[in-house]
Amino acid sequence: MKNASIEADTEQTAALIRRVPAGKSTRRKPQLDRRTNILLAAEKLFAMNGYHAVSIRDIAAEAQVPLALIGYHYGSKSELYAAIFESWQGSIDQRLKLLRAAVADPSAPDAVERIVEAFVNPVLLMHASPEGQYFALMAARDLSSPAPDRDSLQAQHFDPMAHAFIDALAATDPAASRGQIAWCYQFAVGAMFHFLLSGPRAELLSKGEIPVGDPAAERLLLRFIVAGFRSVLS
Repeated sequence: MKNASIEADTEQTAALIRRVPAGKSTRRKPQLDRRTNILLAAEKLFAMNGYHAVSIRDIAAEAQVPLALIGYHYGSKSELYAAIFESWQGSIDQRLKLLRAAVADPSAPDAVERIVEAFVNPVLLMHASPEGQYFALMAARDLSSPAPDRDSLQAQHFDPMAHAFIDALAATDPAASRGQIAWCYQFAVGAMFHFLLSGPRAELLSKGEIPVGDPAAERLLLRFIVAGFRSVLS
C-alpha cells in the first residue's frame, strides 16, 4: 500500500470539517453560535452515551442554552439528530469523490487498496480531528447498534455510499458475487467501527505493548481489511 497513513491534505481537511457557508463572515452572530453549540453538544452526548440515554435537557445543559432554544432551532430530539447528519453530508460526498478517483482503473494491481483507503481514511481523519471525533463515534455507535427509529436516517445517508463501495469492489472482480462482497463490506465496517470504539482495549490486551493512539494501528487496520477482501476476490 503506497500510503496508508491518514495525514490529511488540504482538500480532505476542508471537506471533513464544518465550515461557515460561502459568503458568510467567520465572525458569527451570538444566535448562530448558540445554534452551533447545540449541534456540537448533541453530537458529543450522542457519541458518548447513545441516542436513547440523552435527553433534550441534557443537551441544553451541555450547550449552556435555555431548554426552549433547542426546540426553536431544531424541533424534536430526532430532528436534532437528523440535523447532525445533514451537517456532515460534505464528508460523505468527499468519500464518494475519493472513491471515484480510486476506481478509475478497477483492473490496476492496487485497486482494492485504493478503494479501501478511500473508504477508511476519511473516517480515521475525521475521528482524529477535534471537530469530527464525536460524529465519527456517534455514527459508529448507532450503525453498530441499529434501531428502527433511526434506520431510515442511516439508510438515507449511508446506504448510497455503501452501494457505491460495493459496486467499486465488484468492478475489481466480476467473478465475485455481490453477496460475497456485501458480507466483506459489513466485516470491514465492523473492523473500522471497533477500531473507533475500542479505546484502551488493545493496550490492555497487548499488556502495554500497544499505546493508546498508536499510529501504526491505522496501517494495520487498512492491511487487515484489504487482506480480507483479497482472500475473497480473485
